[in-house]
Amino acid sequence: MKVLPLILAACVFLASCETIKGVGRDIENAGEAIDDAVDGD
Repeated sequence: MKVLPLILAACVFLASCETIKGVGRDIENAGEAIDDAVDGD
């Protein structure tokens, strides 16, 4: 029974890592779009 909480914790940790990585990509893409708009490209 001690294994189940460890498996659940691992799943939550891995899911949050993917979410944070996706947010980082979104912020990077928004920054590039703003940079391109300012440069006029």
